[in-house]
Amino acid sequence: MTQTPSNLSKLSPEQKRELLKALMKKKAKKPLTFPLSFAQKRLWFLDKLQPGSSVYNLPAALRLQGSLNIEALEKSLNEIIKRHEILRTSFTEIKGEVVQSVYPVFNLKITVIDLQELPLSQREIQVKNIISQEASEPFDLTQIPLFRAKLLQLSTDEYVLLFTLHHIISDYWSMRVLIQELAAIYQAFSENQNTPLPELNIQYVDYAVWQEKWLQSDARSTQLTYWKKQLGNNPPVLQLPTDYPRPAVQTYRGETQSFSLSYQHSEALKNLARQEDVTLFMVLLAALKTLLYRYTQQEDIVIGSTVANRNRPELENLIGLLVNNLVFRTNLSGNPSFPDFLKQVREVTLEAYQHQDLPFEYLVEELQPERNLSHNPLFQVMFILHNTPTQTFQLPNLTFNYINPENKTARFDLSLDMYETPSGLTGVFEYNTDLFKPETISRIITHFQILLQEISKNCQQKVSELSLFSETEKNKLLVEWNQTQQSFEKLA
Repeated sequence: MTQTPSNLSKLSPEQKRELLKALMKKKAKKPLTFPLSFAQKRLWFLDKLQPGSSVYNLPAALRLQGSLNIEALEKSLNEIIKRHEILRTSFTEIKGEVVQSVYPVFNLKITVIDLQELPLSQREIQVKNIISQEASEPFDLTQIPLFRAKLLQLSTDEYVLLFTLHHIISDYWSMRVLIQELAAIYQAFSENQNTPLPELNIQYVDYAVWQEKWLQSDARSTQLTYWKKQLGNNPPVLQLPTDYPRPAVQTYRGETQSFSLSYQHSEALKNLARQEDVTLFMVLLAALKTLLYRYTQQEDIVIGSTVANRNRPELENLIGLLVNNLVFRTNLSGNPSFPDFLKQVREVTLEAYQHQDLPFEYLVEELQPERNLSHNPLFQVMFILHNTPTQTFQLPNLTFNYINPENKTARFDLSLDMYETPSGLTGVFEYNTDLFKPETISRIITHFQILLQEISKNCQQKVSELSLFSETEKNKLLVEWNQTQQSFEKLA
């Protein structure tokens, strides 16, 4: 069979998959084409809008300590590439239609950078520099691979392994899958055994084809009706008090700041969730919405979040872009008490989860909100609660530990990621540096921590009455108010 776009277009996805398997056995090099998922279409569009951007790079770093078999490591990565078609996929436009091109074979070569000659004090600095450089290096979506790997050697028994994938072929769940599989396969290969992992039943292109069919079903119509009712009258842009005017075109430049809550405070918030018959996610979401309401005085508050979108067993071990955005829209009119507002958040959240299959990108197309390059459509603030513990892989002669790479991008005005840890909740605010100064974010963090303390101790108050301010800020505000009053009295 001649492998031309015209001939391939006549094949069903199932026939293409069988052909792809045959080509893999023959070690052929020509790709087969498949449709994109809706999320991939969105990222292709954004890449064309801002070519050369690294904002949708997904970096990961592992510190490897012990005896490393570099040959087995490289062989393990190539076994994962063999298992997951998406890791040997590029994107191209054929007759006006964007397709993903799956190559039968691709072999990755790990770049090894030797840092052993550097003074000890300089090694970690250089590691951070290389991690930052890797994260900011853009991909060409029309070329494979959209996956890079570098190995930094710090000593005879210490390495740092860097991964960078473009979001169009991966998400954060996928990164966990990749590292779990790497640990399992590496252990087998370093002992000259075969891979312990079974062949995957489906690939990402199967998901993309299923999604296309689902969007023609009655279920799609039902979910779209719900979201149109919830969001159809164009949610307002959140008017946060920024330090700088909003640029005409979003730049995605960002920084992060972290904070933590004590174990006792974290447990108090979990106890509150149990008392109010809600989840910890709902408590934290309601608290963040309360904070934004107090900053903006806008009653209509919209925040986005993500779902893994892996509600079938076949999808759990798949690498690919499956994550979906959900939109939580609530109203604080009438100045409700926090428990009453929490009930509204609970209802909105549960309904959103029940209608989570509709791709966010499809929803944006259907709702057609007013397009503005200065901000994201539908919501400008993101909140995510991570409750999966960070894994450490202990192999016979090697330990894998995660390194959190520094983030220099911001996809939204403001994002809050909260993490459940054995010692309590931790949080990371990611912010757009074209909008906010670092000291403003520090103040936001302080206000959020105080608000959470108030909620855990005295949640029955109205949302407008929950305190945000430290004693120092209260005293400062009181002094300024007294000075203002005295000035008015003199004028009178």
